[in-house]
Amino acid sequence: MAKYSRQDILDMAEEEDIEFIRLQFTDISGQLKNMATTVNQLEKILDGKCKFDCAAVDGYRGTGYEELFLVPDLDTFVIFPWRPQHGKVARFICDVMKPDGTPFDGDSRYILKRAIAQAREMGYELDVAVKSEFFLFDLDENGEPTNQTSEKGGYFDVGPADGGENTRRDMVLYLADMGIDVETSYHSDEAGQHALDLSYVDALSMADGVMTTRLVARTVARRHGVHATFMPKPLANIKGTGAHYTFSLRRGDTNIFTDREDRLGVSREGYQFMAGILEHIANMTLVNNPIVNSYKRLVPGYLAPVSVGWSAANSSPLIRLTSIGGDGARIVLRSPDGAANPYLVMAACLCAGLEGIRKGLTPPASMDDRPAGEEGEEKLPRTLHEAVKLFQRDAFLQEVLGSHISSHLVRTKDAEWEAYCNQVTAWEKEKYLGTI
Repeated sequence: MAKYSRQDILDMAEEEDIEFIRLQFTDISGQLKNMATTVNQLEKILDGKCKFDCAAVDGYRGTGYEELFLVPDLDTFVIFPWRPQHGKVARFICDVMKPDGTPFDGDSRYILKRAIAQAREMGYELDVAVKSEFFLFDLDENGEPTNQTSEKGGYFDVGPADGGENTRRDMVLYLADMGIDVETSYHSDEAGQHALDLSYVDALSMADGVMTTRLVARTVARRHGVHATFMPKPLANIKGTGAHYTFSLRRGDTNIFTDREDRLGVSREGYQFMAGILEHIANMTLVNNPIVNSYKRLVPGYLAPVSVGWSAANSSPLIRLTSIGGDGARIVLRSPDGAANPYLVMAACLCAGLEGIRKGLTPPASMDDRPAGEEGEEKLPRTLHEAVKLFQRDAFLQEVLGSHISSHLVRTKDAEWEAYCNQVTAWEKEKYLGTI
């Protein structure tokens, strides 16, 4: 049920003295974009008549359209709490539409909405929570971000060791003002590393919330004189940062992953949903880990997953099953990172999980039931190049994302890998220049 009507928006704009409105959307690569206008254009915005030059957006150009339209989701209307209190700034998250009023195939939000519709046809709703990790780094004398920090905090530390506690507090307060509930926030393992645990909501609201959280984190960090980065591995020889997605399927108010009679508290549908994700997870890595740097995190020895497997007793595998607490059974996917487009991550996982239920798939044996030291045979790809090749072999995932987004990912990520291969890194120069 819609939270806001058209008249609600018009009334709030007048009552709250809103002067500017930002129309936000997410491109294929997961970057937040926006276009600003004045409140005088609000009627036009609400009519879905606000167009933009799509040739300026990577993945939108060359599609045969000179212009596309931004159609606001009224329920995403919020006021930026850090902007002036007179002449306030508000935002909508928008769907991208073609001139004939149909969804644009390159709009990742539409891809998730399409996946959600498939789940509803089966009688399910997907609920998601996300643990979003990031680093707070110092700025240099020119205000440019570095990958250095002056603080020394570790897991769950308090100030003054936790030099980011005031910054995180403002993030949490601003997010609350914008309707996003942060269940917990804390200092993570490495110096300068932090986490925000976003509370369970429906999948579309969570994807919108992840994008908003990234915006808020970066904005608040700058106001505190530091830089927030969701880069998966900004420093060598430390643990990287991920974005852990926790899933459950609901029918009405019932979590259908839960079965109190099962030894792990997980239902048949829960195991099948997990099996569907595991069936495609290696091929899905291009979506979950979309940049060269992602694969510097997915290495042994740093608590990041490297093998395809699951556990109920171990907290560091690719997938962790949990039924602790009042939410019932949940599936935690630990491989995605903060460079990923959350709309595409959730769409791919949801459709793969639903396929597991439709086909009655059975997951492989738990890592808990294998002999000590034995791992699953299948590994996650080690490079972006390998991830592209695996994705190209998976017709199911390409159908989920659509040909437009799939071909764009393959083309641009192949080009990113080639550009990376053409670089000579500092490590290579240090290792080889004086000896070869």
